[in-house]
Order: sequence, then structure tokens, then C-alpha cells
Amino acid sequence: MAQGLSAEAIESGTGRSWEAWLAYFESVGASTMDHQGIVAAATEFGAPPWWGQMVTVAYERHIGRRLPGQRSDGSFAVSATRTLQGSLDDVFSRWRALVGSPTELSGVAITNGPDTSATEKWRYWRCTLTDGSRVIAMVSLKAPGKALLSIQHEQLVTEELGEHWRGFWKEMLGRLDAG
Repeated sequence: MAQGLSAEAIESGTGRSWEAWLAYFESVGASTMDHQGIVAAATEFGAPPWWGQMVTVAYERHIGRRLPGQRSDGSFAVSATRTLQGSLDDVFSRWRALVGSPTELSGVAITNGPDTSATEKWRYWRCTLTDGSRVIAMVSLKAPGKALLSIQHEQLVTEELGEHWRGFWKEMLGRLDAG
């Protein structure tokens, strides 16, 4: 079963039990399909698009093809989020003040960025590291006076690096809580 995704959630989201999904995937030979093929099969079996992805990832984890945090290309990604008091711009300004103008993060040099951009509903901070990984900080309004800051770190080459960065980003977000 996928980490963080229960059999009950799968049944609620897809209208089918986890056992029914396993039987279906076995009947169509999903273990020999690539990720997109399994997603297509899940869609044919009636899964809505987002749930097709989720049940596919759960199945790939079930058969040992994918580890928690691992993407279909074999890389790993981690995320950390925090809801903070303040407006979209206030939370984004606090994030930018916390990270400053870094040339490295956790001892890994930044090769591109950090760059920022904004839309009406989002604020973004992005950079690429020398190890080829990418960091994206996103701020969105969650409720009046509250914003959600989400850090996504992608293209990590091992699960261990994912755990290192997860801890790093949680600690960084904790500093915003304290500030």
C-alpha cells in the first residue's frame, strides 16, 4: 500500500477496493507495463485522472517497483509545507528574508538562480543545484490572513538524499514558525 494513501482513501476516490485494483492490474498484466501504461489501464477501469496516477503509484510500490518519494523516472522528490499567518506577499517576503541570497544550500552549490516570479495567486522561488536537483518554493493563499508555503525538491538521485533534504526543509520552515 502506498505510504500515506490508505485502502479506504483509494476506495473512496475510485469507487473500487484496493483488492479489486490488485486483481484488475494482475488480470491486465500491469506488472509488465510502464507507468503510463498502468495509468491508461487504471483510466480504462474507471479511475478519474488524479486517482489513476495515485492508484498506479500505489500499485508500483506494492510490486516493489517504486520506493516512497520515487518518481517514475527513478529520481526522488520530497516536499515540506507550512501554513503561516500573513498575506501571500508577507509570507513570500519572510521566506526570501530567511533564505537571503544563497550561493549554496546545505553545502551544495546553486548553479542557477534563485529566481522569483509571481502570478495573481502564487509566488515562486526557484533554483537548481550542482547535483542536478531543483528546488521550488511556492506560496499560495490558504485562507484570509493565512498562506501556505510549500517547498518541493526534485530530481534527487537517492532515497537517502531525499531524507536529508526533507529534514533540511522542515528545519528551514520551522525557523519561519519561530520568527
